[in-house]
Amino acid sequence: MFLRRMKAELPTPDQALPGRLIAMPIADRHEVLGTPLKGPWPEGAEVAVFGMGCFWGAERLFWTLPGVISTSAGYAGGYTRNPTYEEVCSGGTAHAEVVQVVYDPSKIRYEDLLKVFWENHDPTQGMRQGNDVGTQYRSAIYTTTDEQQATAEASRDAFAPIVAAAGHGEITTEIGKLGDYYYAEDYHQQYLAPTKNPGGYCNHGPNGMTCPVGVARTA
Repeated sequence: MFLRRMKAELPTPDQALPGRLIAMPIADRHEVLGTPLKGPWPEGAEVAVFGMGCFWGAERLFWTLPGVISTSAGYAGGYTRNPTYEEVCSGGTAHAEVVQVVYDPSKIRYEDLLKVFWENHDPTQGMRQGNDVGTQYRSAIYTTTDEQQATAEASRDAFAPIVAAAGHGEITTEIGKLGDYYYAEDYHQQYLAPTKNPGGYCNHGPNGMTCPVGVARTA
């Protein structure tokens, strides 16, 4: 029963693992883009955070987009300080696997990032994504401004009829303000980079549904 609960239900703050004070050490620079992984970011840059299941393939989707300055794999939406991958996968931290996307809004809009998000995973599966089952694989959008919050909610509402027409259930994507973002272990960063694991596991790709917001982008 405990394992089943941990896979399907989020713990409360008092049930969550305590974590640690020391942040995860990671490389200084992005393996593909050559930009900083932890900033400082250029003036005017904005930050978006998305959970689409396993963060390996999700991160690759975003680093290919024109206007994206940097990406990283991390954990958000939970309570545990500086969690490890094993702790997140246990279901005891309440975190989702997410991708942080730093972008230049003069070159790519938040709506364009949302389009990539909605069209490349199944946002109706609850605490899973395909064969990956657990609270860490839930669909999520964590916003960093009030404008992002409103835009994300509007995009969900615009996409919902298309999802329903395609025979899927209700969208279960969690949309809320970003709390703490914790970087994942260094080996997770840009995991599918050509210099690391270009043929590695990835379950992301077109879901056959077209979101009516944003502009389709290719690398």
